[in-house]
Amino acid sequence: MISAKVDLTQPLSQQRQFVARTGSEHYLLLDDSAGGTGPKPIELVAIGLAGCTAFDVITILRQKYHQRVTGYEVRVEADQAERPPQVFTAVRIHHVVRGFEIDAAAIEQAIHLSEEKYCSVGAMLQKTASFHTTFEIVAEQAEWINPAQPTEIQA
Repeated sequence: MISAKVDLTQPLSQQRQFVARTGSEHYLLLDDSAGGTGPKPIELVAIGLAGCTAFDVITILRQKYHQRVTGYEVRVEADQAERPPQVFTAVRIHHVVRGFEIDAAAIEQAIHLSEEKYCSVGAMLQKTASFHTTFEIVAEQAEWINPAQPTEIQA
């Protein structure tokens, strides 16, 4: 079960700032654009999507396809409906994978699996939004260090 709680931080003020607590006891500050002291709740949805697909894709790339990934980021942009509820109507997801001899087909398959099978946040957002996903590969030039083999240090 997933749980969350929000508490108004200043009940006697006109501000609408909340402290959010997740079921796993993590805290963050929520606000609106007027207060500007924390993310808006809808921004957390975009972060949730980026994080959800990132966990899926990096796991698939490393464990299933044995890709030598040295860096990875996911960027999400979303358009919202003009009228309430201002749900996401279009989502653009861009994956940037850095590493050695990264296979584009492996990235495509990992993204496909995330979007079609694993990412629960994406599955919910696809009910109201179209998705457009892109990726790029940034090739590393230095030697790959195999963490399983210790390097020798000469004195």
